[in-house]
Amino acid sequence: MKRYLDEAKEELKRADHLLYVSLKYTRTVDVIRSVIQRLITTYDAVINALLEYALKKKKIKTLPTAPAMKADVLKNVFKNDEKIVDNLNFYLLLRKIIKAKTTKREEYRRHVTMTAHITPTQVVEVNTDILKEHYFKTKDFLEYVKEEVIK
Repeated sequence: MKRYLDEAKEELKRADHLLYVSLKYTRTVDVIRSVIQRLITTYDAVINALLEYALKKKKIKTLPTAPAMKADVLKNVFKNDEKIVDNLNFYLLLRKIIKAKTTKREEYRRHVTMTAHITPTQVVEVNTDILKEHYFKTKDFLEYVKEEVIK
């Protein structure tokens, strides 16, 4: 568990650098995608730690391999913990954003925006301000899991 949480912390440091240094100077959609990918990798590590914790506490019998299955299993195990369920749904949304067809707007400017077309009716825009919110949500989740769930 500790190994996964340390891995998540390192990924979050990389996302922090991309967000506050790389994106500040380049302002491209590629950097936005990289930050989202780092956040997904952070969530992957936290989810693995939670799965290991659930296995140790005998709440599950086997570890699933697919990311969506991992999230669904954890949603069932921690169904009473609203924060974990909310963050697992957010993780699945980030995965949809990274897989979706994207368009760019105002690249190389302050308000660089990546628009992800998840479905024909569901469109998600990610700019630097939204990306910072996503970063802090991921950071809060990591701290919550470290301190509240896995003591």
